[in-house]
Amino acid sequence: MKITKILVALSFLFAVSTANAGEMSVTGSMQATYQSEVDRTTGNPLGMDREITFEGSTELDNGIAMSVMQDFGDDGSFGDAKITFGNVAGLVDIYLGTDGSEVDAIDDITPSAFEEANGSGSGTYQDVGGLAAEMGVGFKASLPIIGSVSGQYVPKADGSESGDKTASGNTSGSVGSGMELVTKTSLGDVPFVGDVLGGATLTLGYAEEEVNTATDTTDRFEYTVALTGSVGNLKYGYQKELIDTGQTPAIMTSAPDSSDFYKIDTLGLAYAVNDNLSISYNMMEQSQHNKDADSSFKQETDAINIGYTVGGLTLGFQDASTDHANMVKDAKDDTRTISIKAAF
Repeated sequence: MKITKILVALSFLFAVSTANAGEMSVTGSMQATYQSEVDRTTGNPLGMDREITFEGSTELDNGIAMSVMQDFGDDGSFGDAKITFGNVAGLVDIYLGTDGSEVDAIDDITPSAFEEANGSGSGTYQDVGGLAAEMGVGFKASLPIIGSVSGQYVPKADGSESGDKTASGNTSGSVGSGMELVTKTSLGDVPFVGDVLGGATLTLGYAEEEVNTATDTTDRFEYTVALTGSVGNLKYGYQKELIDTGQTPAIMTSAPDSSDFYKIDTLGLAYAVNDNLSISYNMMEQSQHNKDADSSFKQETDAINIGYTVGGLTLGFQDASTDHANMVKDAKDDTRTISIKAAF
């Protein structure tokens, strides 16, 4: 807690330093899709997504780089916003605000030609990144051998994004704080290990969230580990996630060992046919320990992806099939998706 207060104080100190003239850039994309719901009523198969982000950067007189980011929702409303002070003391970047979360950014980093296995809505999975869209203070640094290290502290994980000179108050009085930590290690930099896995990266993620502040409750915990790399034109990745959703007093009183646990395994194999065309096979599998449900089976999604890129235009296709969809035994949820996306 003391460290967090120091980081916040330093960040505000840097904010009032004199800044030199900076620059602003605008990036974004627009995506249109056609989706067929094989096992459900499709309705209108057309969908659209819009993204736009404003980014600015400058340098303070003390040599610290400062950058800001603001993005917008599909309806034009304000979305995430973040201010970052880079290379503080020549060691670390410090930021305030929200832009997803460190763990949410690695929820599925296995390679794909278009989308992750359930990225087009086939099946419903638990996911790490429960602190996404929370206002917090974070850092990013680089360490010898370990590689990049990033983390975030959220004083109150209540989902509010308060304006300046305000506090969230009792938006959700039952929740507490949260924290997360992520490391990314290039195994080629690790002695001995690099001789065998020189082209691979090991990513580790951990998050803890106080979902209920009442007495006799347990927090939500998230763990993930991923190994990714490439051999020639082939990219590979395997990731494992473990999620403990936590316990409330009522659950603990009735059954002390009745937390809901989810284990998710993800596999991705992507092959670049040439500079423009790539194909991939992606798989996601989830098992559960749930006191109120049958835990004798696994939800599994298999997907074939095709991606074709020309300049700022990307064409994508996914055929995904899910067994025991949404953790309902014998339920099916198959989708076929065609996408056209333009980025600027």
